[in-house]
Amino acid sequence: MAFERSFAGTGIGAEPGPNASPADVSQGDAATPAMRLQILSTEHWSLLASRALAWNESFSRAGMFLTTLTGAIVALALVAQASAFGEGFTLFALVILPVVLFIGVATYLRLGSSNYHEAMCVVGMNRIRAAYLELAPDLERYFVMSAHDDRPGMGVTMGVPPGGGAMWIAHLLAGTPTVVIVLNSVLAGVIAAVAVVRGGAAVSVTLGAGVLVFAVAVVLHALYARRNITKTKFAPLFPTPVAKP
Repeated sequence: MAFERSFAGTGIGAEPGPNASPADVSQGDAATPAMRLQILSTEHWSLLASRALAWNESFSRAGMFLTTLTGAIVALALVAQASAFGEGFTLFALVILPVVLFIGVATYLRLGSSNYHEAMCVVGMNRIRAAYLELAPDLERYFVMSAHDDRPGMGVTMGVPPGGGAMWIAHLLAGTPTVVIVLNSVLAGVIAAVAVVRGGAAVSVTLGAGVLVFAVAVVLHALYARRNITKTKFAPLFPTPVAKP
């Protein structure tokens, strides 16, 4: 009895009261504008942090690849000086250059993933800006970045200069993945040329093999990038308005 009295009024051991229905919960817990703004702000900061991490990883990966490539070139120069570009040099080149090429290909693949992640962060932030403008339309003139999640809107947020497709191409050519593509293709061509030289081929054959492998490597990198872009299914929710003539 004492045990039962000790829990009197605490609700323990009592019959459960009526549960709130989902309709009551949805009506009583409707999100206020302040709550919506807090949720959007939290997600905005999360996307900013994720984008910063993607940038840091891209730069660190590219820096690691360039450092490895520089070290390999210095080592090749020392071996070439010691062996007078003899058999030891070609053998060392065929050992060290494929390792550098592997690091370059891995860097390119990872850069593609990081760039995709960054693009999704940009899309998310642009959509959040659109939500901000729905809550406070009069603040639109204070926004520098875009509130549209299509390609032109992403270009504004990612810093692509205005000018249409030509500026997008220039932006891509100056990007880190394109630099890695060129370096990887040059490495592949050099490896092929060194292998042909070691086989005793003529200079013209060596040059042709190097150029051919370089072109094939560029095409393979481009096809991989195009396949990833094609696989991406994305429909803008807030497209950029068409300018009236």
